[in-house]
Amino acid sequence: MSEPETAPRDPREEIVEHLRPMRAFAMSLTRNSAAADDLVQDAIMKAWQNIEKFEAGTNMRAWLFTILRNTFYSNRRKAKREVADVDGAMAATLSEKPAHDGRLAMKDFEKAFAQLPDEQREALILVGASGFTYEEAAITCGVAVGTIKSRVNRGRNTLCEMLDLKDDETMEMTDRATMAVVFEMTPPQRFSS
Repeated sequence: MSEPETAPRDPREEIVEHLRPMRAFAMSLTRNSAAADDLVQDAIMKAWQNIEKFEAGTNMRAWLFTILRNTFYSNRRKAKREVADVDGAMAATLSEKPAHDGRLAMKDFEKAFAQLPDEQREALILVGASGFTYEEAAITCGVAVGTIKSRVNRGRNTLCEMLDLKDDETMEMTDRATMAVVFEMTPPQRFSS
């Protein structure tokens, strides 16, 4: 009497049988328990995603170990190209202050700006935020150029006093236009009508 033919076994079921030896092999490569676990997980994921490439009847264990070994060396090559940032110096250059600092500074600026005399506010908006030249602002306000320069200068000095800014300090502002109002700098481009 001949043996009944059994259906071929699903290769996915066989993967589970090789987990323990794969972990031992990964430990010998990485010499670190957590790294070994990650390596086995990566290898299993790759095997699972490429299971259709496994040829039925061949050695599953050898196929899995090859994937694990290749994954280990690929990760190692990738790590050599990466820069170690043990003390966090590189990460610190990539960090950004939280946005709430800018919002708080902006609220302080808005309060101080509202306390300026109308003429100074107007001059600062025209020259600082809107990018008008002193001459253009003088024409707009119907006053002499020297008057606009004086209003801008007094307004900036008053704002710096109210915001407790020293000559060498800058304020955390949210936009370039606001910075141009407080400090002598180029405002954003003005759109001509």
